[in-house]
Amino acid sequence: MAFDARSAITMFWMSIKLLFVVFFPSSIFAADVYEQFPDKVERSQKYVFYSHGLIVEGTNPTPVNARWGKYEFPMIKKALADADYNLIAYHRAKNTEPKAFAQKLENDVRLLIAQGVSASNISLIGFSRGGAITIEASNLLANEKVNFVLLAACGRYVGNQPSLKMYGNVLSIYETSDEVGSCQFLIDRSKQVAHFTEIAISTSKEHGAFYTPIPQWVDPVKKWLKDAK
Repeated sequence: MAFDARSAITMFWMSIKLLFVVFFPSSIFAADVYEQFPDKVERSQKYVFYSHGLIVEGTNPTPVNARWGKYEFPMIKKALADADYNLIAYHRAKNTEPKAFAQKLENDVRLLIAQGVSASNISLIGFSRGGAITIEASNLLANEKVNFVLLAACGRYVGNQPSLKMYGNVLSIYETSDEVGSCQFLIDRSKQVAHFTEIAISTSKEHGAFYTPIPQWVDPVKKWLKDAK
């Protein structure tokens, strides 16, 4: 019988796949992206919530701003997805009330914890309006072990709400050409923040720097998420 190189290669990769199934059960792998709260929760895995900006509220996942261009929500989800965690990215309805959605995130986090997920394995990311919602959620949770990523999140709304405070481990990233700057003022009034890191990026894209998944912010966010314990 003649040697069939293609068949041999196919059999080789099938064998490799079988070994992974046997020695590395699927339950240890994450990398799923959810648009709704997952039906099944794996207590040993990490969970990350991403909350988009105001412009995406509604039905269009790629709306266009006249100044900052297209908001690439699907591309951002794809870029943030990782084998190290499950990504949950809701598409909020038009005219969503921020405090109400923050309560939803609070309830989701508490549900994960109730189902055995460690609080230190839960992270919330929020950009702009989504960042304000994330700050509201942190204030409601008052949990010093949950992780939070704020992307151009500390604008006038947060500044005008002195009762809002952060808890847990916090990463802030802001764009130097954007009018929404550092979150240091928020951290200064938040005595229960366990650890704070802030990064300034300079792309000249203003608020639009976070409209697309550019490496300047995506790479440090993913590294921080993986290192969070």
